[in-house]
Amino acid sequence: MMAAWWVLPAAYALDRLLGDPRWLPHPVIGMGKAIAAVEALLRRRCRPRHYRAAGLLLPLTVVGGSFALTWAVLYLLAQVSPWLSAAAEAIVIWTTIASKGLRDAGMEVCAQLRKGDLPAARRSLGMIVGRDTGHLDEPGIARGAVETVAENIVDAIVSPLFFALLGGAPLAIAYRAVNTLDSMVGYKNDKYIDLGWASARLDDVANYIPARITALLLFLGAWMMRLDVKGAVRAVRCDAPKHPSPNSGYPEASVAGALGIQLGGENSYHGVVSFRAHMGEKTRELNGEDIPRAVGLMFFAANAAVLLGTLITVWVNGGWHWI
Repeated sequence: MMAAWWVLPAAYALDRLLGDPRWLPHPVIGMGKAIAAVEALLRRRCRPRHYRAAGLLLPLTVVGGSFALTWAVLYLLAQVSPWLSAAAEAIVIWTTIASKGLRDAGMEVCAQLRKGDLPAARRSLGMIVGRDTGHLDEPGIARGAVETVAENIVDAIVSPLFFALLGGAPLAIAYRAVNTLDSMVGYKNDKYIDLGWASARLDDVANYIPARITALLLFLGAWMMRLDVKGAVRAVRCDAPKHPSPNSGYPEASVAGALGIQLGGENSYHGVVSFRAHMGEKTRELNGEDIPRAVGLMFFAANAAVLLGTLITVWVNGGWHWI
């Protein structure tokens, strides 16, 4: 665990202020290249009937390598100066969080809806979702944006903070590698059903506890924001298990219940319509103003997670140690 209490708040503050600036080399880019290289190597060296066993090598090499490299760099910096290592740790953890990017993406859709520009709102939504957006009306556009904000509260905020609390920047980077693997190879299609199974399962395991912590934080946020706490609890209890992901249903159902809206339903992917279980009860029609409400819940959960993590760090380390 981190010894310096200020590392986690500093990392989060950097994300809130700067987001994901293009001038900063992002670890996910390197992870993506590493994943592509390892996948290509495995496909060249292994026969298709061995892909399921080879699938174990993807997380072992990419996740293990990301952890080891980060640990080694921080260790070397610590030999120069503990302050330098702690500052580097805050910067590395910053790269694993995406609260500002998530907020900006959602609010860009909201801004277009406020102007009544549905084509622009559809294009903005299309930048952050995989579904077809060209046919969506305002409720459909708002639903896509709210679902994206809600689901990513876990992946982009709470999970990185959770693993940073447990193991500092090396474990936070390892989590980001897990998440990147899942986004690249964790699909149940013919190409990745065998080679990507281990990566998908590892992502489910990694997010299991953070997803449920997120639901609790969102309940608290709903209470503080005078939203429907009982609706949020009811939606999680009744609807979260219906989600195809063992984890994504918890933040989505929490947000849906708190706002009194219904998420899920029909989506179109490359012209093929699929149905996702409904989250929450439909007490009214979705609209663009539900996006900033979801963003408000997201920021409450993020702020609460940082505060809780900081207090736990202080308690475990026996005081407000700067280094």
